[in-house]
Amino acid sequence: MAYREIGGPEGAPVAIFLHGNPSSSYIWRNIMPLVAPVARCVAPDLIGFGQSGKPDIAYSFFDQARYLDAFIEAMGIGSAYLVAQNWGTDLSFHLAARKPDFVKGIAFMEFLRSFKDWEDFSETPEIRAVFQGFRTKDVGEEMILDRNMFVDALMPHGAASPISAEAMAVYRAPFTTRECRLPTLAFPRAIPIAGEPADVDAAITEAHAAMRAADYPKLLFTAKPGSIITPAFAAEFVKSRRTSRSSSCHPAPTTTRRIIPSSLN
Repeated sequence: MAYREIGGPEGAPVAIFLHGNPSSSYIWRNIMPLVAPVARCVAPDLIGFGQSGKPDIAYSFFDQARYLDAFIEAMGIGSAYLVAQNWGTDLSFHLAARKPDFVKGIAFMEFLRSFKDWEDFSETPEIRAVFQGFRTKDVGEEMILDRNMFVDALMPHGAASPISAEAMAVYRAPFTTRECRLPTLAFPRAIPIAGEPADVDAAITEAHAAMRAADYPKLLFTAKPGSIITPAFAAEFVKSRRTSRSSSCHPAPTTTRRIIPSSLN
């Protein structure tokens, strides 16, 4: 697994930055230098993404978790703050549920959850149709493996500001062949909608429950209108997660912050 790192001051805590689909550690290039003065910043490319290898695996959610665990162990990281977006957030929640003593805090945005149905997944019929296509046998392969639709179409569409040609070249580089694009197909098929796939649905439901009960600090970043997480959903989400180690007598609420649109692309 490839990674980028900016060392913090001696004795500083570790901050692990986790990207989503279909990006890489490159998405954190403008954020890590801002955190480096107070933390050792480490951003891996998830297996199959960025400059990491592409082994002959299914690239399931659990494959990603297994490789992330191995990466953390290989790096000798005993505890960390987690900074995550999209599937990186769900991997963070899953990691925190399994290893609560590892996590010092989580800052996160645009995450997946267990959706009760397609309307819950998205209020926009066009988006629902696209993702239903991704999850349909042969249709999804044609859309993502043949046409590289996740990188070439959805990624620019989801950005709040135009992605430069230079940046798009970096994002396209790992997915130049049909075979290399399998990881970008596996993630949309792992989104738990109406209980399927059942194993991911159970894992993410459990991870969200554990995060809700955990007392480590949590920082939720939101944007208008938001891609997966709308401001309205964020407000309801925050109400149910109000514990923090910051005070044993008066727990601080989970905090929301609005991000600068051009910071992540």
